Amino acid sequence: MQRLERRPLGMTGLKVSALGLGAGPLGSAELEDRAVEALLLGALDAGVNLIDTAPSYGASEERIGRFLGARRGDVVLSTKCGYGVPGVEDWTPECITRGVDQALRRLRTDYVDVMHLHSCPEEVLRRTELVDALRRAVAQGKVRVAAYSGDNAALQVALANGAFGCVQTSVNVFDQRALEGAVPRAAGMGVGVIAKRPLGNAAWRHDTRPQAHDVGQYWDRMRAMQVDLGGLEWDELALRFAAHAPGVSACIVGTTQASRLRRNLDILSRGPLAESQVAGLRELFRRHDQGWDGVI
Repeated sequence: MQRLERRPLGMTGLKVSALGLGAGPLGSAELEDRAVEALLLGALDAGVNLIDTAPSYGASEERIGRFLGARRGDVVLSTKCGYGVPGVEDWTPECITRGVDQALRRLRTDYVDVMHLHSCPEEVLRRTELVDALRRAVAQGKVRVAAYSGDNAALQVALANGAFGCVQTSVNVFDQRALEGAVPRAAGMGVGVIAKRPLGNAAWRHDTRPQAHDVGQYWDRMRAMQVDLGGLEWDELALRFAAHAPGVSACIVGTTQASRLRRNLDILSRGPLAESQVAGLRELFRRHDQGWDGVI
């Protein structure tokens, strides 16, 4: 297996592995601590250096902090803020400030590499006092890169703001709207792009439409597009498409299984899809697009 590619995260000065570990599943109460530790350290041993979490992911931040230990310097830690601080109103300057401190305590670190405002609507982003609170955390050395996680019109507002060195947005075979505008715009500005949902929530696993809103949307799009896999498995087609999309710095995939992580790493070692296959997938999305905005 080839060494996992490292890419610049825009102009932040950070370099991230093409595959990042989405740490949402690591917060599950159904997952034992020893399994979390093995998966986390196994990912680092395999060359993954980007770990993405959030305060809404159960015990994820706390577990990462507990198990990283001396390997903190090997990792680009990405988390979120703006909500979830006890006794503090969401989306206020105090919530941002205290949320950063809360993340530092849980992650057992002196700084967070990338701190995202997490999927807030555009009217929130237009409140300069919130962005200023995050900028202060950067000035204080508590955060290295101010970032935004979200999609659609709010993502465009975030890019226009000019305060963010990185954005996180949905990019996959069924969710290509950002590739038409926001991703190339970010790349042109030197803003790093982390692709979330690169597997499209694995909509292909379901024989009938899932009830979950996000997976259901992707399932509908998958059925409409009728993608020709070209002899590949769905996961390979999806991951190679998203991870090698122009302007994407890294993609994050969540899993609780070491075998799944190894599979993803093996897929990425095969490089990008053929240009003709990528062009076909892009055209297929455009042809069937019926107001298919990014799924938040």
